[in-house]
Amino acid sequence: MYKSTFLSLILLAAALPAVGATGLESDIQQLEQDFNAAYAANDLDKYFGYYTDDAIFWFPEGRTDVPSYKKEWSEFLSAGGGIKAGTISDMHIKFSPMDDTAIASYVLHLTTREANQKVHTEDYQESDIWFRTDGGWKITHVHYSAAPVPKKPKKHKKA
Repeated sequence: MYKSTFLSLILLAAALPAVGATGLESDIQQLEQDFNAAYAANDLDKYFGYYTDDAIFWFPEGRTDVPSYKKEWSEFLSAGGGIKAGTISDMHIKFSPMDDTAIASYVLHLTTREANQKVHTEDYQESDIWFRTDGGWKITHVHYSAAPVPKKPKKHKKA
């Protein structure tokens, strides 16, 4: 009897890290949903609240920092531009061995309104690196680039 109880405790202990990881994954998924919802709502205060003060961004135009990005985004909104809609898909999350860093990568489906009121929809590949800080999870690095357009199958010519 003691042997089976001991074995059960060992199996339970081995399963605990998996349970914890599932909770952390759920936390990051929710943070990503909230973060991207703030972005889609053009809520700059809430959106920039997810970043560390020293976050780094790799955009198609190159590398930038929080003050530069915030200035650029504020000017874009002031000129009449903005996000009309944004949704995420194909989420993948990886954690560091200490569970204090999470990397979330996904596809961002984005509909943007330019200052000239022209609207376009595009897909982007995004990776966000989250650090667990004293203030909770914060994004410290973002890599954002246009997703490749899926190739259409070639039509075969009739002989």
